[in-house]
Amino acid sequence: MEQLSENAPLEGATLATLTDYPKPDAYGAMSMPVYHCCSFEFETAKQMTDSFTGRTLDPEYSRVMNPTVTFFENRVKSLTGANNVYAFNTGMAAIANVLFCFASAGKNIVTSNHLFGNTVSLMKTTLGRFGVETREVNLLDIDAVRGAIDENTCCLFFEIITNPQQEVADVTALAEIAHSHNVPVIADTTLIPFTEFDGRKLGMDAQIVSSTKYISAGATSLGGLLIDYGTFPVIKIRTRGELFFNMGAIMTPHAAYMQTVGLESLQARYRLQADNAQKLATLLTTVPAIKHVNYTGLPDNPFYELTRKLYGPTSGAMLTIDLEDKSAAIQFLNSLKVIHRSSNLFDNRSLALHPASTIYAGFSGSQRRAMDVYDTTIRLSVGLESVNDLFNDIVQALERQ
Repeated sequence: MEQLSENAPLEGATLATLTDYPKPDAYGAMSMPVYHCCSFEFETAKQMTDSFTGRTLDPEYSRVMNPTVTFFENRVKSLTGANNVYAFNTGMAAIANVLFCFASAGKNIVTSNHLFGNTVSLMKTTLGRFGVETREVNLLDIDAVRGAIDENTCCLFFEIITNPQQEVADVTALAEIAHSHNVPVIADTTLIPFTEFDGRKLGMDAQIVSSTKYISAGATSLGGLLIDYGTFPVIKIRTRGELFFNMGAIMTPHAAYMQTVGLESLQARYRLQADNAQKLATLLTTVPAIKHVNYTGLPDNPFYELTRKLYGPTSGAMLTIDLEDKSAAIQFLNSLKVIHRSSNLFDNRSLALHPASTIYAGFSGSQRRAMDVYDTTIRLSVGLESVNDLFNDIVQALERQ
């Protein structure tokens, strides 16, 4: 076996199990204890003042900082090389808070019309009510992106693989345009874990992750992450000094504990799920009743090469299939026996849903068509089960049509 250098950097799978406690644990606990408390006592008034004014990192109130949550943030920080990491109680809270860092009345957000339904609603409805404009543009058209950005653009926001359309935009090209206008690039990277690529090198200024998904290790808890690479200091200034105080969306201590444990097995679970998705997608292309299989890991997918160039050899654990019509899609869902009917992604168990009648139910038919969300589409989140069992379940469900 090759001799390892004493100074060799630790790899991600090792870093996921190693994070120093900020203070020694009285009992030498192997896992960070859950500090399920609201407030913390100080020895002096000065220590209290220093904490509240940010001169020290001692926790003062769990709405703003909690030791268990901070430990989870620090572990993610070591895995990503980020300047700062902030843990929220949901992925949507993470998206909302990073947008609150930049958006204000009269500003605009440049984004795609291929976004998760609630992200669209947050931008157009909630932020729109406060005078923030959402500019939807085809992110595959670099000239269109360049034309949409102006002096009032506060950020460029996109998903690295869109849900459920499976579109992949070239983040490096987008970042070049955005940065030439001093506009931050914010990427929702939930569909491929941050352990698989380097967001900073790709030009991302901040990453948003729904840690409810892969990180929670089987839908154990809700959570969201804002991974900040420090290129726009306003994120640090406003998140810790303003938004945690005023919005109260910090992750709960128990969720932070569960997700810290989840990080330790993230890479092993993800590699199996992504491998299962690859194998299942390939098998499904042979089934006549399935009109189309959409997965960027298939060599004939238009985003196959770009996905590998940007995000490595895996393509995540979500794929979609299209059936004959809506009736066939609904009957298929009702006939599944192994795969679960559920709206989450990246549980240990495989999940299926009909996006048009669930996530996008609040949009009109014309709006859904404009977003490329079709009545014929079923979204599959591939879990840890046997690929043969998943394939056989899909086949038997199709045979019951």
